Amino acid sequence: MNRQPITDAPSADDEAEFARRLCALTLEQKVRLLTGADFWSLHPEPAVGLRRLVVSDGPAGVRGELWDERSPSANVPSPTALAATWDEPLIQQLGGLLAHEARAKDVDVLLAPTVNLHRTPYGGRHFECFSEDPLLTARIGVAYVRGVQGGGVAATVKHFVGNDSETQRMTLDARIGERALRELYLAPFERIVGEGGVWAVMAAYNGVNGHSMTESPLLREVLHDDWDFDGLVMTDWFAARTTEPSARAALDLVMPGPLGPWGDALVAAVRKGKVDESLIDDKVLRLLRLAARVGALSDLPAPARPPHHDAASVAARLRETAAAGFVLARNEGAQLPLDREPLTRIAVLGPNAAVARTLGGGSATVFPSYTVSPLDGIRAALGDDVEVTHGIGVTPQTRVPAAALTHLRHPDGSGAGVEVNFLSEDGTLLGAERRTGGAYTWMGSYGPGVPTGQVARVEAHTVVRATVAGRYAIGGSGIGRFRLSVAGAEVFDVRLQLPPGADLVEGLMTPPQHLHTVELAEGEETEVVLTHDIVSSDEALGDAVTMFQLNVQPPHGGDDEEIERAVALAREAEVAVVVVGTTEEVESEGFDRDTLALPGRQDELVRRVAEANPRTVVVVNSGAPVLLPWADDVAAVLLAWFPGQEFGNALADVLLGIAEPGGRLPTGWPVSEDGLPSTEPIDGVLAYDEGLFIGYRGNGRTGYQPPRYAFGHGLGYTTWDYVSIDVPGDVPSGAQLALDVRIRNTGTRHGKEVVQVYASRPGGDVERPLRWLAGFAVIEAAPGEEVVATVTVDARAFEHWDTETGAWATESGIFTLEAGTSSTTLPLTVDVTVGRS
Repeated sequence: MNRQPITDAPSADDEAEFARRLCALTLEQKVRLLTGADFWSLHPEPAVGLRRLVVSDGPAGVRGELWDERSPSANVPSPTALAATWDEPLIQQLGGLLAHEARAKDVDVLLAPTVNLHRTPYGGRHFECFSEDPLLTARIGVAYVRGVQGGGVAATVKHFVGNDSETQRMTLDARIGERALRELYLAPFERIVGEGGVWAVMAAYNGVNGHSMTESPLLREVLHDDWDFDGLVMTDWFAARTTEPSARAALDLVMPGPLGPWGDALVAAVRKGKVDESLIDDKVLRLLRLAARVGALSDLPAPARPPHHDAASVAARLRETAAAGFVLARNEGAQLPLDREPLTRIAVLGPNAAVARTLGGGSATVFPSYTVSPLDGIRAALGDDVEVTHGIGVTPQTRVPAAALTHLRHPDGSGAGVEVNFLSEDGTLLGAERRTGGAYTWMGSYGPGVPTGQVARVEAHTVVRATVAGRYAIGGSGIGRFRLSVAGAEVFDVRLQLPPGADLVEGLMTPPQHLHTVELAEGEETEVVLTHDIVSSDEALGDAVTMFQLNVQPPHGGDDEEIERAVALAREAEVAVVVVGTTEEVESEGFDRDTLALPGRQDELVRRVAEANPRTVVVVNSGAPVLLPWADDVAAVLLAWFPGQEFGNALADVLLGIAEPGGRLPTGWPVSEDGLPSTEPIDGVLAYDEGLFIGYRGNGRTGYQPPRYAFGHGLGYTTWDYVSIDVPGDVPSGAQLALDVRIRNTGTRHGKEVVQVYASRPGGDVERPLRWLAGFAVIEAAPGEEVVATVTVDARAFEHWDTETGAWATESGIFTLEAGTSSTTLPLTVDVTVGRS
């Protein structure tokens, strides 16, 4: 029989084949399949033709099974940057690139996208999520999933549900009202399951309304019963805590393995009648269905292959996508794009100019083969005819970074790098690695041939070479015992511990450090050995993860000195570009932010540079909003997010007008911290007291603070006139509406516009926001050209969740539709009657 690859709902023949294979398994074999084999893979089962499946993080690229520089990955722009494009075809193409990356690393399941909402800018993983708006989140998420799964790789939509902040995320109970839950937080998942056809869902760490999400009735009641989801539900890593409650829920896979609360305990629970074996069978069928879709079951058709990408096409796609997500928030006097011809000198300043952040921390971490900094990108674009000067301005980091390769030499003199040795308790060498960086992570294994259970300590051997004369800080970061020797002499022996209550990932991303300073002449070298005792690792990390850094901080000037130098460079230049942003210390998975201010003295740097040069362009390199108290005092503000490895090239394209900044804000940018929702639970409960009124939806409510830059805002390099809006007539309940918005390019160059349509219900009886995003379309036009954007408004835009009936309902009557460039600039208005015959 000729079968087609299983991409959508399996056929009856496919389901019969899965059932036949299921019958070949014993209870023990079935239960074994439901916990991971290790950190990143699932068990094979020859009895049913199931090979090993591999899963991988994450939203900013495909890391694979290694968490280090030996397995480089394409570093795509962060999800918030992707949502800022509002461009579904572009994101679907990027999903195809991710599928290509996955297959190149033998990855079957990508643990992305993250579709939790930007409930508050304090959220630590804000950068990893798309938007504060459920519709924009859903539509970008559907495009992402279609691109990935179109290449035969499973996408995993996460974190179901209410994982919108990091503080106490393992234990907090998010109290979310029924309407807010359905209309906001579940809405992206619903569309990605229904329209996107996603193959896997990840259950979150937190609880919602009294139930841990790995045991929540929402898994069955919503995913299975309401949405007919036929895919697999896995845990977030280490999120499963119980045997019987989680097994009775619609949870299918515990990750990682091989340990966990299921295994033998679940077999015993089934034998005792506490868990019905039919539930186990359903979980295994879902696993087999996933395996068939990604080509991991023998004798079934192989899935589609992703489009091929060589290095040049990957770079071009990342460069284009980054520029498409840049949001030009301010452009006073049309300072941008810069006219290259008269330029002779430009100052590129700031702590993120030479070493920028291209991605966030935590599970979104990947290791690109290269990154292009703003400084390098601008220098390459301008060439030798324009002098590009640089000053760091300030150092906002309080931590010493992982050692850069420029300071490291192999002890045997064979080149740049570090020799890492794995030793037993008696000092026997069990294995070694030659590494090209100072950050080390091993999850469940130290690599082929190294007996993991016998490794007692890891030693990093290198020679530190001084590139300039001065005091070098050298040390280690991690959990447990660390010893450092410099030039053959031990300089410290310490035990580093997590602070009380710290999150696991917080401990991994920003662990405690201990340092020793060494005075070195330029070119001088000194041998360094950092030793970490594995048996001393903190219990919070356990044996599953070994993670530490060798840290080296070269000499640098103090902030006062560097600010004065930056001001002098700005004064001598025709244009000053200041690149500011967050650091891993303040924006990462594992913890929430406690302030939206830029760290360190960056605000002072911007003010001083702007005073010295009126043509100051500020590039904000952060994954989430930060306060910009100087915004009205600079010529231009460009919000760049975490834009991936092609940051510098994309930035140069936009600054010089080779590309237009295509982004529109996927989240409002606050002017202050007043009135923002908290991420701090009280007695373990995080109350979503704002209900339906998150972000721009709070407009008109008591305490609402108008943002500095509104949701949907973004400037381009041309101007637009909104001419007319037309609707075909009344809208029956449950019907979709297509409306035409006519606009004209009134500028002098070709441009792109995101036409946004917002709905409202003046005088209605159902409590709603003042307005909400109902649809959008991306169009392009030449100078003087008039075009029509057809914007689809789904029936859901007019519906609300009826808490009495537990179903969607339409309040019949007149709705107002407004079209424009943002949630606050809406020049066109039309009324439409909905739900009346």
